[in-house]
Amino acid sequence: MSTIDLEKFSKYSKPGPRYTSYPTALEFSEDFTYDEYIRFLKSGKEKLSLYVHLPFCRSACYFCGCNVVFTSKEEKLSQYVEYLKKEIDILASHLDTTREVIQFHFGGGTPTFYKAFELDEIISYIKSKFPNWSSDAEISCEIDPRFFNEEQMKVFAKHGFNRISFGVQDFDPKVQQEIHRIQPYDLTKAAVDLARRYGIGSINIDLIYGLPYQTFESFKATLEKAFSLAPDRLAVFNYAHVPWLKKTMRKFDETTLPSPDVKLQIFQYTIDFFENNGYKMVGMDHFAKPEDELFGAIEKGELHRNFQGYTTKGGANLIGIGLTSIGEGSRYYAQNTKDMKAYEAAIDAGKLPFERGVSLSDDDYLRKAVIMELMANFAIDIARVEKEHGIDFKAYFADALEALQEFVDADLVTISDEKITVSPTGTLLIRNIAMPFDAYMHQYAGNKKSFSKTV
Repeated sequence: MSTIDLEKFSKYSKPGPRYTSYPTALEFSEDFTYDEYIRFLKSGKEKLSLYVHLPFCRSACYFCGCNVVFTSKEEKLSQYVEYLKKEIDILASHLDTTREVIQFHFGGGTPTFYKAFELDEIISYIKSKFPNWSSDAEISCEIDPRFFNEEQMKVFAKHGFNRISFGVQDFDPKVQQEIHRIQPYDLTKAAVDLARRYGIGSINIDLIYGLPYQTFESFKATLEKAFSLAPDRLAVFNYAHVPWLKKTMRKFDETTLPSPDVKLQIFQYTIDFFENNGYKMVGMDHFAKPEDELFGAIEKGELHRNFQGYTTKGGANLIGIGLTSIGEGSRYYAQNTKDMKAYEAAIDAGKLPFERGVSLSDDDYLRKAVIMELMANFAIDIARVEKEHGIDFKAYFADALEALQEFVDADLVTISDEKITVSPTGTLLIRNIAMPFDAYMHQYAGNKKSFSKTV
């Protein structure tokens, strides 16, 4: 990657979506009704991806943007398991549970805040209701190494888990203290070694740049330590500072956050570091070894991006289970309530805890395909889009192509009759480059509290 002009790039630091969905979650509303959601569930024929949200944490990590519930009370955790089972029963009454399950994911919160027998109970119950699991299903869990033991690992092994993602964020002690997450390197290494001993063939490590007190030099040290654990994949996220949404982020002194030019310097070095050490970049924030299945999916145009990141299981109907979970079909998104009392009340009434969502118009469906291809492959195959959607690409997206001209002039994007291609340096601004294709962005012009900064 060429050395970037940090001062020039810093001007692109503005609010913008991460495009884990399109339309983004800001477009979810109660206009998408419960009955519409049920009709989508009943009519679905696609293979299934099941996501289960376990929202509980013992204490707050101040950087975290997830929807979590802080508790030390065992009874809250066990009560939630019972409600999950009831929710699964209701789901099973509205969709064909014989559809093949090709992906399963535990997210949080801290899934391993639960004891081994409780995790076993949840997984076993889901399998009893959804019995048709693919032999090569991706079965994964997000794990906080501070809450992970061999009994839990035995449960994961028993149920065929083959992918684990460990949250690390940063190894620097000062940064860890400031973000309220003390996690020594040796503890993380022990967790990774435990997963390896039980045959987990794909281990991911999550890192975050842009946290308080991070410097270029300190993050270089974190990268070295992460590399020493030999992960199969890494996700290196740009910290989303949204204190107007997350109260814990207000604890940070904003003068300690690295500036946009330092963040760009960190991320450019991160790309070079991993590519020099046998990894390749996937999408805007992921890295993997070249033999990883993600690269086969890229070559086939089948790499998919959703709320869990990048996956080869595109085309599946994602079913969100649990508090605040988001489901996705080809033509809709549906989100459960974030309020525990409302969640329990809905289930007690025999209804899914659905709160809001969006039904995709033909224009949404087209733009979703274009934006997700750009986010996954750093390119758009114009001919393929025209063939699949029956449009004249350059006429349909004339405004977007005009807006992209500044990136063309800066040698960050190339546009031909057949393809739009982002340069290696341009990948640092992939969110900015995707935004011209977003039909909703004009609504948020000037609103600094819509999204996190792109740089």
